[in-house]
Amino acid sequence: MYIKRILLAIAIIGLLAGGAFAYMVYSVFFTPNTAFNNEEAFVYIPSDASFAEVKTNLEPLLIDLDAFESAAERKGYAQNVRGGKYRIAKGMTNNDIINTLRVNNIPVKVAFNNQERVEDLAGRIAMQIEADSVSLLRVFTDNDFLESNGFNEANQISLYIPNSYEFFWNTTAEGFRARMLNEYKKFWNKERMTKAKTLGLTPNEVITLASIVHKESAKVDERPRVAGVYLNRLKTGMLLQADPTLIYGIKKKANDFSLVIKRVLYKDFELESPYNTYKYGGLPPGPITMPDISAIDGVLNSEKHKYYYFVANVKNFGYHMFAENLAQHNRNKAQYIRWINSKNINR
Repeated sequence: MYIKRILLAIAIIGLLAGGAFAYMVYSVFFTPNTAFNNEEAFVYIPSDASFAEVKTNLEPLLIDLDAFESAAERKGYAQNVRGGKYRIAKGMTNNDIINTLRVNNIPVKVAFNNQERVEDLAGRIAMQIEADSVSLLRVFTDNDFLESNGFNEANQISLYIPNSYEFFWNTTAEGFRARMLNEYKKFWNKERMTKAKTLGLTPNEVITLASIVHKESAKVDERPRVAGVYLNRLKTGMLLQADPTLIYGIKKKANDFSLVIKRVLYKDFELESPYNTYKYGGLPPGPITMPDISAIDGVLNSEKHKYYYFVANVKNFGYHMFAENLAQHNRNKAQYIRWINSKNINR
């Protein structure tokens, strides 16, 4: 009888201990542990983050950080941290959170356009992925990479086709560049390559011309006509005489791309620069900005016409008046000069 009581007591203690252990396991792994009121929160974990850094990032989001740490240790996550952007949903348990941090690195949208230099592009991208602007600029300007892929310092920005792309937040600078090279090759498909060849231009030359067209007209429907003007000039050996290239040359020589130049002056025509298309024939050495795809396709699908000149249309702002000869152009230009003088725009 005494032995039975002892065995019963042991059994009860075992059940209590098992229940306590089960409750502990349940509370650590399967009890909701989020402290925020929104439906979701996002956490960014650097590629080289330690588990201590993960805890620091998660602390504001959790009710019980110690419980999360205990679960992470038991599931082996504390020794296997992975960088990335992760979505934590309201009401998630520690088990859910750890499983998410293991495998659910979610992509981010990376968008860029209208950058004048790779320095600007590096800064723009660094705001959207983990890689910093210094590492991005280093790989952007790597001479070996540029030469092996048909680029140089002057046209290196041609590689980056402006658009919206999906990347993992913890993408490296090298990884970003490799993806952009692949996107460049996909963009220059057989159809676009054939059109460029028909124009007698390389892809990088098309982008250079497109950058001028982009600066000249913000109107997508007008860009093929503007491109046709410059192609007519190139075919006949005329100087491009493009104000945007001259403005770029002024900024480059001054090493100040924050300059705002609304009006080109006659003295600017003497600027000693390969970007001075009033002085030097052909295309400039490279793009003066990152052209939109609409500008690139505007060149590839340029309008065939007999126009050689254009000037801003003061009666239909954003568009231009086109002319086949200099006499007609000078009449159009006179209207623009009167308007710009009336606005006291001196620079």
